[in-house]
Amino acid sequence: MGLYNRDYARGSASAYSTQARSDTQIVSFVKETYKLFAASMMAGAAGAYVGVPMAGTIAANFFPLFILEIGLLIGLHFVKHKPGINLAVMFGFVFMTGLMLAPLLSHTLGMNNGGTIVGNAFAMTSLVFGTMSFYAIKTTKDFSGYAKPLMIALVVIVAFSIINIFLGNPLMAIAISGAVVLLFSILVVYDTQNIIKGAYETPIDGAIALYLDFLNIFTSLLHLLGIFGSDD
Repeated sequence: MGLYNRDYARGSASAYSTQARSDTQIVSFVKETYKLFAASMMAGAAGAYVGVPMAGTIAANFFPLFILEIGLLIGLHFVKHKPGINLAVMFGFVFMTGLMLAPLLSHTLGMNNGGTIVGNAFAMTSLVFGTMSFYAIKTTKDFSGYAKPLMIALVVIVAFSIINIFLGNPLMAIAISGAVVLLFSILVVYDTQNIIKGAYETPIDGAIALYLDFLNIFTSLLHLLGIFGSDD
């Protein structure tokens, strides 16, 4: 399961939420955030496109590449206020996430109906993401106070994911993937509301939060559809 840690982006929201911004500044902030999110999606897709033909090599070097990926995410926190460098590190990170997704994509595409599974997973992710984003805008319920329970849920899922690495239980894997889809669907609402409020410190923070929400939902749906769509 491709569960990516999103503490980097989440941590900035609560620390910055008390700082007031004008309506004009917030509108500009939201526009910039979603521009960066769209660009991140394209960079991640480019990483996956490059990675699929060499999926075997990526899988064989998973841990060094994973360390590099996390290093870029951590490094982004320290350079996000440095123009030019911040975008280079950001796009380097999202490109790496696409690269790391390549073995799963390659495996799925190798199935008889693999292309359909990937297409359906992306379509379903887009539908979930769009629906929850719309709900975040229209609802009168404030999700900004849900940071702690959402974090606890994330820790629990990560713990069960680690346990299942050793157990290899298919039913547990299905349950974990379903829980990830549910959790990150709620996080789309949480992050969208924080972005609209201008609660993130920089547009990069908000864009990365949304990107990781989308990525985790897509990866988990790809797992689920791959399991149920397999001929085995």
